[in-house]
Amino acid sequence: MDGTLSLVLLLLFLWGLFSQRVERVELTAPAAFVLVGLVLATCLGSMDLDPPQGTVKGLAEICLTWILFTDAARLSFRVLRPDLGLYLRLLLIGLPMCIGLGALLALGLLPGVGAWAAVFVGAALAPTDAALGASMMSNPVVPERIRRLINVESGLNDGIATPVVAVALAGAAVTAGSGPDATGEEVMELAIGLAYGAALGLAGGWLLRSALRKGWAAEEFAGPAVLALALLSYLSAIAIGGNGFVAAFVAGLAFGTAHGGTPPWQLQFTEQSASVLSLLVWLLFGAVLVPAAFPHMTWQAVLYAVLSLTAVRMVPVALSLLGTGMDRATVGFVGWFGPRGLATIIFGLLAVEDLAPAVTQQVVPVLVCTVLLSVLAHGLSAGPLARLYGAAAASGGTHRPGPSPQDVPVRRLAGSASDRNGAGRARRPRRPGRR
Repeated sequence: MDGTLSLVLLLLFLWGLFSQRVERVELTAPAAFVLVGLVLATCLGSMDLDPPQGTVKGLAEICLTWILFTDAARLSFRVLRPDLGLYLRLLLIGLPMCIGLGALLALGLLPGVGAWAAVFVGAALAPTDAALGASMMSNPVVPERIRRLINVESGLNDGIATPVVAVALAGAAVTAGSGPDATGEEVMELAIGLAYGAALGLAGGWLLRSALRKGWAAEEFAGPAVLALALLSYLSAIAIGGNGFVAAFVAGLAFGTAHGGTPPWQLQFTEQSASVLSLLVWLLFGAVLVPAAFPHMTWQAVLYAVLSLTAVRMVPVALSLLGTGMDRATVGFVGWFGPRGLATIIFGLLAVEDLAPAVTQQVVPVLVCTVLLSVLAHGLSAGPLARLYGAAAASGGTHRPGPSPQDVPVRRLAGSASDRNGAGRARRPRRPGRR
């Protein structure tokens, strides 16, 4: 393990050295680390590349907790208000339609999949991950309004889909006979997580804001305090019988509400920590989950993955945006950039733990195949499609002025891409009272 850990740390250091040059050839961080994981699993089989399942799951859960919290905490109603109707359409109309259509497709296409397992597949593959299109998200030729629309949707849909995933997992476990009927308990856990997360987030946000104003808190420790609060919301919610992911997401919303939109410098430490963990999760995805899923891969799984990335995503987006005045190119662009990533991987890990092996072998290869295709398709197409769409939007007069790039934070792993185009400056600390 010492040798394996040393190699992983070396890879993280090398990515830090050359990330900007690598991303110039449209190779995103998730794609790079999945590829590295596959190479390590193939060429270095003698090394310990198969950590205990609890280790992988623990890293993934912490990473998702911090991401759910920070994505929700940084929302500012002032920035979102002009296009609030579009966000609500995508999240309250498009997302449920995507889950439903995905579940129906799973029932009809995947052999032997029950109703609850089909709902799980649809819900696990509904959340999007803007990290896989980082070069598009930070490209100034794409209208800020469209980048923000994709970014906000990606930041919120995993938190909204989490309750559906939890209930579907409980129902699938009962159907497969691998657990007692816990659907009622899951609903209760969701309610506890919702209430507890709201209370903790409001209290934490008010306390930190007051402490900073009165000079009780050192500004240098505000970032670590937010990171601790995010993880506290997850672990303490579980300790009192609530759903930790829901609690973290709602706590982030409440924390941001207490601030009127959390200042970016308070979230920087948590976002950077989550980025490091997410790179490790992507590497383990390529080294462990992908090789484990391939023996159970079927043509139905591959076909489902293709349809999930196209029709299952794009049709609900198109229907939800009817009547908004958006042209077909814009609707198609928003519909295509629905990458599947970290949230789907973590939901797959939850399925491995909670479901019987027979059900796991039916659903997890579908998730793995979809994420793997998304890494390739969205990672390679982000730059070229952004340039084509940006040119078309400019020539058609739809490139309307909007907020500066600082108001459009690039979610998760944009890294050097955002710095090249200026969006990364929004992440630098801007302390109150300093000039």
